[in-house]
Amino acid sequence: MHNNLAATLTSWRRHLHANPGLTLHEGETAAFVVARLKEIGLTDIVENVGGHGVVATIQRGGGNRSVGLRGDMDALPIQEQNEDIPWKSTNPGVMHACGHDGHTTALLGAARVLMDDPSWTGTVRLVFQPAEEGGGGARNMIADGLFERFPMERIFGWHNWPGLAAGTIAVHDRAVMAAGARFEIVFDGHAGHAALPHLTRDPMIAAGHAIVAIQSIIARNLDPLAGGVVSITVVEGGEAQNQITARVTLKGTARWLRDEDQATIEEGLSRIAHGVAATYGVSTTFSFRAGVMVTANHPAERDLAAEAAAAVTEVRRDMLPAMTGEDFAWYLKCVPGAFVWIGNGPADNGRELHHPRYDFNDEVLPTAAKFLAETAKRALAGQ
Repeated sequence: MHNNLAATLTSWRRHLHANPGLTLHEGETAAFVVARLKEIGLTDIVENVGGHGVVATIQRGGGNRSVGLRGDMDALPIQEQNEDIPWKSTNPGVMHACGHDGHTTALLGAARVLMDDPSWTGTVRLVFQPAEEGGGGARNMIADGLFERFPMERIFGWHNWPGLAAGTIAVHDRAVMAAGARFEIVFDGHAGHAALPHLTRDPMIAAGHAIVAIQSIIARNLDPLAGGVVSITVVEGGEAQNQITARVTLKGTARWLRDEDQATIEEGLSRIAHGVAATYGVSTTFSFRAGVMVTANHPAERDLAAEAAAAVTEVRRDMLPAMTGEDFAWYLKCVPGAFVWIGNGPADNGRELHHPRYDFNDEVLPTAAKFLAETAKRALAGQ
C-alpha cells in the first residue's frame, strides 16, 4: 500500500505544482480536488465554501464524534526558477513556493487512508482551504458557516518545514507561528530646493529617524523572552536629486508571539511616528492593519497530535516557533486544535519557503497523509 500510495500522491502533487492557482483564483485546483475525492469514493462534497473552498465529509459507523483536517490550496505570485524539473509551473508568474500543493495532496491521501481503514467510527471533515497567502481564506470559510454547516469538535493542520529532517514531525507546546500586521507611516512636509533646506520641512529626515527609532520597540518595549519583530520593508519618497520632497511613506510588517503584545507594538509605532513628526516639524498619518493571529496549539490537541505523530514517524518537541504567519490561527479561535510542522528535508539549493526554486519533497507525502489519518482516528476515539 505504501508504494502505491506514494506513487499516486506524487503524481497528484506534481500535477498541482505544474498547474498552480493564485490566491483567490484556485478554481482549477478545487476542481482537481473534487475529482480526486470522487475517485477515492467520497460522495458528500460541498464546493464554493468561502470562495473556492471544498469541504468533504467521511462518516462511518455510529460514532458521534467529529474532527476536521485542513489543507491549503493556493500558490504565490512568484516566477518559478526550477528549470530542471518536468513539473515546473506552467502558469507564468505563479508557483507553489510554499508547499500548499503538498498540503492539499496529503489531505487527499488522508482521505484515501481513512476510506481504506474500517477500524474507526465518527465524522471526518476534510477542509480544502483557498486563499491562505493573505487572501483571508480561513476567515472567509468561517464567515460562510464552516463550523455551523460542518460541525467539528477539533481541527488539525500542518505545514512543511524546510531544514527539518524529511518526515520528522515537530509539535510545539503553544505558539507555532506568529501573529502579524502591516503598517504604514506617512510624513508630510514642505518641498523645496535641496540647497535651501531652511525654506522646507524635510520629511526624509523624519523618516530616517523613525526607521532607527522603530527598532527600539522590540528591544525596549517588549519582554525580551516574548519574541517579536518590526521591519520597515518599503520606503517611498523623492522625485529629483536636487529637491527636498514633500512626502515620504514607510511601510512594513510587525510580528509577535503573544496576543497581548499587539497593543504594545501598535502603540509604539504610533508614538514614534507622531513624536518624530513633531520633532522635525512635519505632519504624519499612521495606519496599522492586523492580519493573522498567533497560531497557538491547545494543550489536549497538542498532546494528541504528538501521540499520533509518534505512531507514524520521529517527533521533535524542542523547536522554537517561527515569526511567519498562518491563518489556521483563525480556526483555533473557534474550536480546539493543533498545528504541526513536518520536515521537508534540507533547505539547500533554494528549497526555502517562498523561494523561486522551492519544491515540495514528495517523499514526505505518505507520512503526512498517515499522520493526518492517525490524528483523526485518535480524536474520534475520544483521546
